[in-house]
Amino acid sequence: MSDTPTPEPLSPDDVRKVAVLSRLELSDEQIAEQRDGLTAVLGYVQRLQAVDTEGVEPMANPAGETNRLDEDIPVPGLPTDALMKMAPATHAPYVTTPKATGDGGGA
Repeated sequence: MSDTPTPEPLSPDDVRKVAVLSRLELSDEQIAEQRDGLTAVLGYVQRLQAVDTEGVEPMANPAGETNRLDEDIPVPGLPTDALMKMAPATHAPYVTTPKATGDGGGA
């Protein structure tokens, strides 16, 4: 596994592209700082891909546990007036949220 080649360092443009996809605004200084970290992550992924997993059963949880699934029973929701008091922005009877698609900002 140690003879896995080290990936080429990412270019600043590669880091900018990842930042845009992650909806992050990075300064040129931050791009330089993140370049080595992202390259290291890619190197680790390459190392994982080189591991021989032939005959190894896939598992969702190493402890062999599963999530408890309760019966889906409808319950009364939060009253609209209580929700309006808690929401940061409203247009009654709706909660206003930032645009989350396209170039609308968001997170």
